[in-house]
Amino acid sequence: MPRFYLDAPLASGHALSLPESLARHVQVLRMQPGEAITLFNGLGGEYAATVTAMGKRNVDVEVGGHDPADRESPLQTVLLQAVSAAERMDYTVQKATELGVSRIVPVYSQYCQQRLSGERAEKRLAHWRAVAAAACEQSGRTRVPQIDPVAPLADALAELPQLDLRLLMSPVGAVPFRSLADRAGSLAMLVGPEGGLSSAEEQLAIAAGFTPLVLGPRILRTETAGPALLALAQARWGDG
Repeated sequence: MPRFYLDAPLASGHALSLPESLARHVQVLRMQPGEAITLFNGLGGEYAATVTAMGKRNVDVEVGGHDPADRESPLQTVLLQAVSAAERMDYTVQKATELGVSRIVPVYSQYCQQRLSGERAEKRLAHWRAVAAAACEQSGRTRVPQIDPVAPLADALAELPQLDLRLLMSPVGAVPFRSLADRAGSLAMLVGPEGGLSSAEEQLAIAAGFTPLVLGPRILRTETAGPALLALAQARWGDG
């Protein structure tokens, strides 16, 4: 059954018109009145809904019963991801969302190839949030991960909440994944850009409590590293 994220209040028995972008999606699927969809708004659970009318630009639905389904991981995860090229950053956001990330903090570091400001930065943030919402629709998540505005690395490190583990992906890291604690309820992961973090930035992260980590003898691409570590973390401490 098609699932759609709707950033609006939902309640059983209410009738509503879908926003234009969402209505277009339903129309592309050639759905007809009487067909069923699932709606969720990120506040927990999901709602059955029925298409009641299809117009050229509008789609009306009636909201049905609420299912308190909870498919979120018990592991709280924060991914600090240095901003990478458009398609690579989209991949990271999409796959990290599918793997249950709780929060993504995009950061600027010395070797970032992309730097955005003003309206461009706002549009890119809105795009990342849309990518995450779409990944939740596909993967069955009922809560959309928080994605912060881009911040300088030093600021993001200073504002990071208390977590059980802080891990820094580093090709020269001294600690293998298997040596980490057997139990953890929360962790932060820091991944550098295409050119990696500078030595000064790695030392800044270490001073902030991050442990350098390697996942094997091969160097992972920036868009691969975060999802790879998330998959391992979920298997060991989360719901994997």
